[in-house]
Amino acid sequence: MRFNRAIDEIQVLSFDLDDTLYNNHPIIANAVQAMNDYVNALAPWRAQGPQFWLECRQHVATEQSELTNDVTRWRQAALRYGLQQAGYSDADIEHHTHSAYQAFATARSQIEVSASVLALLARLSKRFRLIAITNGNVEVERFNLAGQFEQVFMAGRDGRAKPHADLFDAACQYCAVAPHQILHIGDSLDTDVQGANLAGCRSVWLNNQDVAYRYQGLADIEIGDIHALSLLLK
Repeated sequence: MRFNRAIDEIQVLSFDLDDTLYNNHPIIANAVQAMNDYVNALAPWRAQGPQFWLECRQHVATEQSELTNDVTRWRQAALRYGLQQAGYSDADIEHHTHSAYQAFATARSQIEVSASVLALLARLSKRFRLIAITNGNVEVERFNLAGQFEQVFMAGRDGRAKPHADLFDAACQYCAVAPHQILHIGDSLDTDVQGANLAGCRSVWLNNQDVAYRYQGLADIEIGDIHALSLLLK
């Protein structure tokens, strides 16, 4: 654990979810495959690969940029757009969009957080209040993070995505604490660290992803393993 700035008065620990508490890459890949399997089984329909749906997502993002703050609505809009290109009726588009997204969401929730991470959260909860702030759309009540957090703040539903300050501001209001009393932990410099810093919250960067980031600011604390957070209890 490396401290770049001294911190004190922390009352609330805020966790990013995807790729912070579990490896989300294979989960998303499986969820996208489940969605594609559903739509590719439709008749008449020419099987479409990932590039087609990526182009649909890019199209709706260009047409409706606000959707990028709500990944659920964004994916659903991309499904509608793709099905429109295939000439389905409005009723069929709505039916298949709902069904395809449910296939995605079910696979998206096939997560098993490790026992060691759950034990870490249990220890931390004895000293700090625990919340989650996520840009994703994972439904924590559908897997074994259910009940671990006092509240989950989700982009789209609760405000604009990180690094906008909306979700951090909502967390401060909900928890009735000042921004500097929230310590946010996440794997992304661009969204988690930048977002927390902009909101006046404290930040922990979980530096374990081989990713190039644009944000040049510093987290208050840098760690290479989530279990280093146990040092906060000493």
